[in-house]
Amino acid sequence: MYPFTKQLIEYSALDNLNKIGMLILDVKGNYYIKVSEFVKDSKRENDLIIISLGGKYKYNPLHKPNLKASILANRLKTILLLFSPNNSESYWLDKVEQILAECIKLCRLYNNGYVTFEEIHKLISENNYYLEKIEILRNKFINNEFSKEDIYNLLSSLTFFQKEFLSLDLRTLSILKSEITRITNVFVSDYEIYSTFNPKKEELNFFGFEDLINTGKIVVLNMNISEYKILSKIIATYLKLDFQSEVMARLAHNFKNSSRTVAFISDEYHEYATVSDSEFYAQSREAKCINIVATQSYTSLLNTLNNKYSVEVIIQNLVNKFWFRTDDIFTIENAQKQIGKEDKEKIFKSISENAKETNYSYITNSLNSTDSNISESISTQISYEYVYDTKFFTQELGNFCSLSFLSDGNKIIKPQKIKLKPYFKK
Repeated sequence: MYPFTKQLIEYSALDNLNKIGMLILDVKGNYYIKVSEFVKDSKRENDLIIISLGGKYKYNPLHKPNLKASILANRLKTILLLFSPNNSESYWLDKVEQILAECIKLCRLYNNGYVTFEEIHKLISENNYYLEKIEILRNKFINNEFSKEDIYNLLSSLTFFQKEFLSLDLRTLSILKSEITRITNVFVSDYEIYSTFNPKKEELNFFGFEDLINTGKIVVLNMNISEYKILSKIIATYLKLDFQSEVMARLAHNFKNSSRTVAFISDEYHEYATVSDSEFYAQSREAKCINIVATQSYTSLLNTLNNKYSVEVIIQNLVNKFWFRTDDIFTIENAQKQIGKEDKEKIFKSISENAKETNYSYITNSLNSTDSNISESISTQISYEYVYDTKFFTQELGNFCSLSFLSDGNKIIKPQKIKLKPYFKK
């Protein structure tokens, strides 16, 4: 991954119109070190934005005033699916999405358009807090501070909370609250997390990916998933979805904001994969987005998405592939099918012995033949088999070797085994 990252960072590094904007998800907490080196060598220090706990940048994932509340709620539902991949009852997640959308609408009305995880957490978990905000909204309404759209959103939210949400039975209400607080509690239970991702509006200094596209910024999430598993998944997935939305918006705007090439890089991609990625990879090429991802196996993706068809769509939209040694049968079978089959010649040999007289020896317990002759027959057969068999993937691909499936932009290069030079031996 390092050589690809270095090449992209160095491309048109001093050209403000063409240097590449990037989102890099650092799952292990060490990728950002090499990125910092590449940025320094390319004299792009001012383009680097490292998002980490207690770092320079403050980021509120929910502060998207230009997006509808339903879109933000759907993103949070997508993140919840990462924690509940085997949840077959869509009612809970669909209901959670609806509750979150109404909370966001309500929060925007009483908090001057600024939504945070803390506000949503309090609205859901504290009845008195909800009632306090209703009183604020009542006074604003009486003072004629709302537009027609605001009044519509206010009435729809109040109707939902009063006639639907608060009228649910205690068990159902408790389950829905627990699902929502699985996300929000992460942001309010730790001060360092709270101050980084739940800042005051005036403290915000990272607003999203418009700068990445318009000015070529390099955004790196530095958050070790082994240390901050839930938080890392939430922030990484949210950054990815935010990035994807901004990239795809370029098509709707006919590239008015920029025609700059952008890139998405993710190691251990299976940790952050979502079903929406399949659609993004299929369409993002037109939006001039380069996607580079690495995963342990296709089964790892399947374990996260719990949808074989979504995994297959993601795989087929990633044109260039490197397969390293693996024991994962799902990965092997998919690679074999993509590369295809060919005619292979098989040779069969058989040896037979004929004797005119054979006697049994009771001393040696064996048959003794006399006046015998030996004949050998050889035959060939053409069979239609996979170009690379299972043994090739499990035993013949050694260290620093891979099977490549590459395109030069015009045609697919014949798949072949290649030896890679380790980056640490350069």
